[in-house]
Amino acid sequence: MLSEFDLITEYFNRPRPGAAVLGIGDDCALLAPTPGMQTAISSDMLVEGRHFFAGEDPQRLGHKCLAVNLSDLAAMGAKPVAFTLALALPSADRAWLQGFSQGLFALADAHGCELIGGDTTKGPLNICITIFGEVTPGQALRRDAAQPGDDIWISGALGDARLALAGYNNELALSAQEQDAAGARMHLPTPRVALGMLLASQRLARAALDISDGLVGDLGHILKKSGVGATLDVDALPCGPVLATKDLDLRRRFMAAGGDDYELCFTAPVSSRAAIIAAGAQCGTAVTRVGVIETAPGLRLVDGNGVALALRLQGFDHFAGTAAS
Repeated sequence: MLSEFDLITEYFNRPRPGAAVLGIGDDCALLAPTPGMQTAISSDMLVEGRHFFAGEDPQRLGHKCLAVNLSDLAAMGAKPVAFTLALALPSADRAWLQGFSQGLFALADAHGCELIGGDTTKGPLNICITIFGEVTPGQALRRDAAQPGDDIWISGALGDARLALAGYNNELALSAQEQDAAGARMHLPTPRVALGMLLASQRLARAALDISDGLVGDLGHILKKSGVGATLDVDALPCGPVLATKDLDLRRRFMAAGGDDYELCFTAPVSSRAAIIAAGAQCGTAVTRVGVIETAPGLRLVDGNGVALALRLQGFDHFAGTAAS
């Protein structure tokens, strides 16, 4: 039977040079910040039955729990440095730990992000990561920086994760191929770190956030923090390839308020258009212009012809509704 310290040593302790002056094995980790840089810090908790289904594949879960944190750094334009992991487990299952740690470290290594500490205990499955990044002072992309006249942009595509959830919850019928393809977007999101860093370092964008709880709800945070409003062309939203085969009403609802997309929503001056398209191409990430920031408060949803849409939408609320992915 694995003890707590055996578990950490066997699956999470990786003795190799990294960002930490002192990593796993002491009361605290020690980081040496890069001179002249600011530290960006974010925490996310994933709870079984709320953020993922019971019995979720551990390797996919290891990927996703770090991906959602990396996505927060991407939204600020920060470079990943290190992270901590707090893990409550019903039991110390070797097969589960092997898969989880493989998924976790594959993504961590891809972004040069080192595990430097955390905690483990017995309990209902609960995963909490705190991530640390670095950004040049004055370059962080903040929610309170949108200005009237700014374009609104979206990275990647929206809606397939919500479509997968609808299939799992029997809200609608999907073929096995559709469920697998849409499910990949739900279980294995791609944090847009490279794009976020370019938008910040080249000073192309003003305000940004990652889309975790649905575009309409998340964009509302930028509007509130910046004291502005917006018009959003719902038919301009980039549609996930599986959702693109469905009817217009479903596409509109799932793109605008689906959640679990982990794409970037950002605002930028009109003068940045060409450079943003070039930045997206450099990162291999599609970018789409979908609306405009305005002085009048509120969010106005229109179709491709500019006609107002009477869509009743809201983002995911962690204290209401059904279990998320």
